[in-house]
Amino acid sequence: MDRVRQFLEHVKATQISAGNFLGLLHILVGRRITQADGVLISSGLTWREVATWLKKVRWDKNAALELGLQKKALPQRDRFRYWYNTMALAHLDSPEAKLAGTRLAEKLAPAGYTIGPAPDGRKSG
Repeated sequence: MDRVRQFLEHVKATQISAGNFLGLLHILVGRRITQADGVLISSGLTWREVATWLKKVRWDKNAALELGLQKKALPQRDRFRYWYNTMALAHLDSPEAKLAGTRLAEKLAPAGYTIGPAPDGRKSG
């Protein structure tokens, strides 16, 4: 899981996801992330895991405002709940989120990351 931390710290330091936080959330939750050499970073994280990682790397809470959310609608004192509620309100299964994830995936490719395709929405089984 240190690879997830390294990935998030790189994205944060380079500000590659600036203005596209929805795309970042979509990638973290629903897509496979690998390094250029094929090393797996993530095969998709749960909301709980994403919230924990965003808290650990101290992601800027103002990123949630990019999603059109009001600050007062989110818990301010508990960063884990802040990020979890942000994802709950972000509509990560929307076509806009899928498109945002694809745009961010294209920006991450030159940085040495391969992002898998978006899930097709069909349930297995």
